[in-house]
Amino acid sequence: MGTTAQKKTGGKVIAVNRKARHDYFVEETYEAGVALFGTEVKSVRAGAVNLKDSYCQIKKGELFAVGVHISPYEKGNIFNKDPLRDKKLLMHKREILKLGQYVTRDSYTLIPLSLYFSGSNVKMEVGLCKGKKLYDKREADAKRSAEREIERSSRGGERY
Repeated sequence: MGTTAQKKTGGKVIAVNRKARHDYFVEETYEAGVALFGTEVKSVRAGAVNLKDSYCQIKKGELFAVGVHISPYEKGNIFNKDPLRDKKLLMHKREILKLGQYVTRDSYTLIPLSLYFSGSNVKMEVGLCKGKKLYDKREADAKRSAEREIERSSRGGERY
């Protein structure tokens, strides 16, 4: 049960934003590096990350992840940073400008989908998303429950 980030890079997945795929249609995904301080990297290695309710924002031509919570490192004392500070994402300028056009012109949203290691680097999978309406969510839930029911009935028939 690996995520798309794990399938692409073979890296260790740290955190996944499950709510994002429920609330949004993911049109495209992009990989971005994350600029972190030392104590933050140690917290990330420990898995103390929460991507829920986070989004990405473009400020002055730079991409930032807002609302990503990295818990303070226990042994970090004065070197710990604010857990909810905006994390700078590292992407090519052309990609950031292209994403900025999508966000402003076509009303897309940039959502962090997962955080993972690629070698020794921390990477974030960012999705270019459109919001789902309530009826879209209900339709997806109905389809998922129907598939689950079909799977149960096919397994149940084989056992007996």
